[in-house]
Amino acid sequence: MSFFDKIKSGLEKTRKAVTGQIEQIFTNFRKADESFFEELEEMLILGDIGVETSMRAVDELRERTKAEKLQSAEEIREALEEILCKILNSHENSMNLNTKPSVVLVIGVNGVGKTTTIGKLAAKYASEGKRVLLCAADTFRAAAADQLEIWAGRAGVDIVRQSEGSDPAAVVFDACTAAKARNTDIVICDTAGRLHNKQNLMNELSKIERVIARELPDADRETLLVIDGTTGQNGLIQAKQFKEAASVSGIVLTKLDGTAKGGIVIAIAAELGIPVKFIGVGEQVDDLMPFEAEGFVKALFDREGLAQ
Repeated sequence: MSFFDKIKSGLEKTRKAVTGQIEQIFTNFRKADESFFEELEEMLILGDIGVETSMRAVDELRERTKAEKLQSAEEIREALEEILCKILNSHENSMNLNTKPSVVLVIGVNGVGKTTTIGKLAAKYASEGKRVLLCAADTFRAAAADQLEIWAGRAGVDIVRQSEGSDPAAVVFDACTAAKARNTDIVICDTAGRLHNKQNLMNELSKIERVIARELPDADRETLLVIDGTTGQNGLIQAKQFKEAASVSGIVLTKLDGTAKGGIVIAIAAELGIPVKFIGVGEQVDDLMPFEAEGFVKALFDREGLAQ
């Protein structure tokens, strides 16, 4: 299955719930008057694209429609898709992992799919011939390290862990030491995911970051925030709070195949200024995919899919 087909399949619920209503607006289109733009803006907001982002997109669409003298529904629809692509492409979304080793710190509240995401990332990089080391620094959640060890086995990569309740920063220190000794390409660190408004969690993340900076000062580092796509605007709130406490470099949106709230991808990219780097659209290892703005918007507005 191609990238586009996977995205299209994964966004089926969002496309039917949200884009179907937007498509209805274009189907009933008569002229680009204010009532048309207001209705379109309302549908975008209801689609979890966010108030600010929806208003911004429709304002730009108004201007383009007037400046370019767009008249048909197809011309205006294409302009909207281009505007949303531009919003999603406003930040670099490739992974910067060029040093040896490089570090990926994975953060997020419990239940968003953090451990699964780490396992899928490990499998992805291992399949590309990289030497990957997993670091089980979520020492507070029961069986977190055991779950990560299962994923390490599936992906055929090494893991560093300690006993439950150990100091997470100490596990990260061991992983950094092991990475240097084992000629590792990428270290992927799990972290505690207790409630995002707990100060001790944010202090722990800061401590982990200091250990990495001291032990691997020249390493490229990515801090990925995992968000459950089914939470919609609550995911946006989580992201804002994590951004205040950690240097988040990218977002991973999971479970998009199980939600009608896939429009949150656009809201997060626009309102937080943080690129979406991966999206999860299924349970299989290869269903965590690097994010591509054009493919995402094309799948979201796929009219053939709506007709099926």
